[in-house]
Amino acid sequence: MIRLALITLGIVALSVLLLCVKMILKPGSRFGSTHIGGSKAMRDRGIHCVQSMDAMERREADLRARRKSRVTS
Repeated sequence: MIRLALITLGIVALSVLLLCVKMILKPGSRFGSTHIGGSKAMRDRGIHCVQSMDAMERREADLRARRKSRVTS
């Protein structure tokens, strides 16, 4: 049981090390953005993250409410 746990821990440690090779060897490097808004292909398709879409919808609703209040005044 302990042998299996050590093997598993070794595999996980090796995987993390291999994922970080670029960051370790190249100074000043960082992981790329994992957000949908950071992907050019998604932006080209008009797909945004939920937070951005929520903010846009709130702004549009606020503008509609302001226009409606001006018309009724």
